[in-house]
Amino acid sequence: MASLLERLAARVMVGDGAIGTMLYAKGVALEANFEHLNLVRPELVLELHREYLDAGAGVIETNTFGANAVKLSAIGLGHKVAEINRQGARLARQAAGGRDVLVAGSMGPLGRGKGELSGEEVREAFRLQSAALAEGGVDLLLLETFAEVEELEVAVSAAKETGLPVVANLAFGEGGRTAGGGEAETAVARLEAAGADVVGANCGAGPLALLATIKRMAAATSLPLAAYPNSGFPEYLDGRYIYRATPEYFASMARELAAAGASLIGGCCGTTPEHIAAMAKSLAGMVPAPRASRVPAPAAAPGEERGTEPAGFLAGWGKRMVITVELDPPKGLDCSKVVEGSRALKEAGADAINLAENPLARVRMGTIALASLVRREAGIEVIAHITCRDRNLIGMQSELMGASLLGVTSILAVTGDPVSMGEEAGASSVFDLNSFTLIKLLNDLNRGVNAQGNPIGSGGGFTVGAAFNPNVQKMEVQVGRLVKKVANGATFAQTQPIYDLSVLERMVELTAEVGIPVLPGVLPLVSGRNAEFLHNEVPGIVIPDHIRARMAGKSGDEGVAEGLAIAKEFIEAALSKVGGFYLIPPFGKYPIAAELVRFIRERER
Repeated sequence: MASLLERLAARVMVGDGAIGTMLYAKGVALEANFEHLNLVRPELVLELHREYLDAGAGVIETNTFGANAVKLSAIGLGHKVAEINRQGARLARQAAGGRDVLVAGSMGPLGRGKGELSGEEVREAFRLQSAALAEGGVDLLLLETFAEVEELEVAVSAAKETGLPVVANLAFGEGGRTAGGGEAETAVARLEAAGADVVGANCGAGPLALLATIKRMAAATSLPLAAYPNSGFPEYLDGRYIYRATPEYFASMARELAAAGASLIGGCCGTTPEHIAAMAKSLAGMVPAPRASRVPAPAAAPGEERGTEPAGFLAGWGKRMVITVELDPPKGLDCSKVVEGSRALKEAGADAINLAENPLARVRMGTIALASLVRREAGIEVIAHITCRDRNLIGMQSELMGASLLGVTSILAVTGDPVSMGEEAGASSVFDLNSFTLIKLLNDLNRGVNAQGNPIGSGGGFTVGAAFNPNVQKMEVQVGRLVKKVANGATFAQTQPIYDLSVLERMVELTAEVGIPVLPGVLPLVSGRNAEFLHNEVPGIVIPDHIRARMAGKSGDEGVAEGLAIAKEFIEAALSKVGGFYLIPPFGKYPIAAELVRFIRERER
């Protein structure tokens, strides 16, 4: 550790550049797993390391950025995690030979599969990779391109168990803000507390944007700073991504990064040995710049804290039952049934209409435009469900700002069913966001900033909802997820349909301290076949045996009557335990929901 920190105190050190960019340039297909090359084409990896060393890099990274258990397991290589990382470290060490350079074990985020893991499983994935890199002989661990401070904190903690120094780099956008919503100053403080020896930024944007972030970091910490910018923004040309920043420009920006306080400077996407050679020449003899006085992380911006009083359709919470009803958007352009149903439900006493967005990944009319129409034509508030499946981060922000413009400000943020569940050939899932980060984005828009922290004018005015599934064996895990959603900005929750009163009672007990309204879902059954389908084929729905037995063999009017009777019994028993209900009429049959709304209002009296 003394070697790294002493070197960084004495002079500005030069890192290497992009690995993926260069392997692609050497003919490796984009769809190939670059880390597996450590085992199947080690000579190519050695060649690249030596090119960066010859260019003047004093710190080279192992070809192990994505060599963690989550990413490798997804392609059938989970059993080779330790082998790939050890070999990656050995190849870099072999390339270094007798040169006076340091080898950094590269570790990136776990990827999309992380959401399926417990906190301990996430930690174990980082622990396994960092231990293998240490066994392979690296001098330090370089954690890079993390979008979420929380994940990087866990990675830092696991990596510190090796006893090696740890560099912790986040990927920031142009506004000095991570995709997960982290501000530079706050992130630095958290990473320092987690035990990072060096903090910094990489990827995300080009040198100019990263320079602004480094300046903010330099004022917030006394730790050494690392800066690994991209070579500008990529341009897609003739089937390839081309980065336009020249080595000369990159080298000049490297001097500015050093002057701002960075003492470990390398390159990320798009940088080549030519960029590193120009940078090494430009930085030769430079010493770390004096650091300005440290300033504390910024306090919460005005308006950041949510008000405690429920607004909109939730204004009656605690005074009377709050009732929301879900209706199905049409599969075509005829909206008359939804508008008609909304009017009938308002007359019956409903507080808001829910519009689900392409449930089960099947195409229906967009919820934002339809919500605007329903508000105008039926005069009732609408909760538009927004999924993360169908829009990237850019499109999501644009759509939400448009929703605010139209007055559609009650949003239920859901991750969404994957495209594989649907029937649309050629479609693909996006998932730039998940339900947690979508809720955070909505909360940011309420504060008047976008995902990059750039001002958008007045706040979005959103009432932010979250989904909650109580129909699981370990409800405590789901409650933990709900707590995180509330921390990100959720102000109410709606649940999957519940049929078991004991599940409801357990949910009420466990969510009592969460601090937001939770509306249990009620989906009336219409036949025995319907009950079996929901129980066996629809994710998140569990129907007890005795309920399915009551519905067995029933259909038509008899089935509808029995399903309504079961729903009313459940509601009657739940009235004293909850503050409202989320009604989901089967197949969009709004008269069934209207009857239940009237039933609830009558029982209230």
